[in-house]
Amino acid sequence: MTVSTEKPTNPLHRLTPEEIEQIGEEFQRIHDEVFADLGDRDATYIRSLIQFHRRLAALSRAVLMASRYKPAWVLGTAGLSLAKVLENMEIGHNVMHGQWDWMNDPNIHSSTWDWDTASPAGAWKHSHNYVHHTFTNIVGKDKDVGYEIMRIDPKQPWHPVYLFQPLYNIVLMALFEWGVALHDLDFDAIRKGTKSKRQVKDELKEIGRKARRQILKDYVAFPALSGSEWRKTLVANAIANIVRNVWSHAIIFCGHFPDQAYTFTEEEVENETRGGWYVRQLIGAANIDGSSTFHVLAGNLSFQVEHHLYPDMPSSRYAEIAPRVRAVCEKYGLPYNTGPFRKQWGSVQRSIVRLAFPGGSERPKAPPYVSPEVDEEFERMKQEIAPGVPAFP
Repeated sequence: MTVSTEKPTNPLHRLTPEEIEQIGEEFQRIHDEVFADLGDRDATYIRSLIQFHRRLAALSRAVLMASRYKPAWVLGTAGLSLAKVLENMEIGHNVMHGQWDWMNDPNIHSSTWDWDTASPAGAWKHSHNYVHHTFTNIVGKDKDVGYEIMRIDPKQPWHPVYLFQPLYNIVLMALFEWGVALHDLDFDAIRKGTKSKRQVKDELKEIGRKARRQILKDYVAFPALSGSEWRKTLVANAIANIVRNVWSHAIIFCGHFPDQAYTFTEEEVENETRGGWYVRQLIGAANIDGSSTFHVLAGNLSFQVEHHLYPDMPSSRYAEIAPRVRAVCEKYGLPYNTGPFRKQWGSVQRSIVRLAFPGGSERPKAPPYVSPEVDEEFERMKQEIAPGVPAFP
């Protein structure tokens, strides 16, 4: 994908109201057709994955009871890390989004599911499902833009505390589940006095209950089952949690904060229609290229564009609809931001370091999407005219 060197023009400013509504209708059609097709293969997928995760977690914890043997410790730690990644990304996140509510299975439903992290399910669903997915990338409204502690967009006012953000971002990577747990407290609202002390107290109690349960499970109960080798099992559990935290931090940041993703002011989205919401979700997110295994480990949030367009759609369908989403982008000259993990992650880290300091200009944005077939044809034609000159420098 090429990158424009000119100042980006927000597609919302270029499109006519009629075009925006047409785009909304085309994206809605994709949604409705997929939901009309949901059935046994989808239900089998999520039930099989949950069963695999539970067996892997149980087997890994059983192996860790023999932590005195290094191979057992390594195998158990790796297995538990993988189990926690799967539960957090492809299962917990997506079930609590309501992606599987259509099954009407009380055991796999957004209203009953709780995940294996420090964040209470109710708090996460409010801060993420409602606030973030409603006000996506609107500076001042979407609390996920910088998670209230980092400046990742030039529109955010600078403060001296941001000088330290490259350092505390490293801490956030390792302790990401705890940052997410505190996220719904909304420290900005607390500072402004718009959230009552009673509400803050109730939310802290809920966080405390969940945190106590997680700490007892991973750092007391299971290590105790290993007897004299409890320290090794405790370390293994801590490593598994850190692996899960670092991985989820990387995937989520790559999906939201690369330079090419658009952010918006509140004025830009005034009187937003359904079509405008679809366009904002499209250009405010970024995908990560990878294999099918990579996508599952990422909770299919490597298809962050599709996820933001359809947060209630089963994640296993994102790869299937991605070509249709790209076709809409190509038809209307819209960007489709995607790239390899190292590119997206590097872009995020560059922004975190660059915007720790005052100022900062907006980086070039992704150009309108052009299918690879068109790229190849353009390259062939250009080589006939000027051999050896790259088509997209």
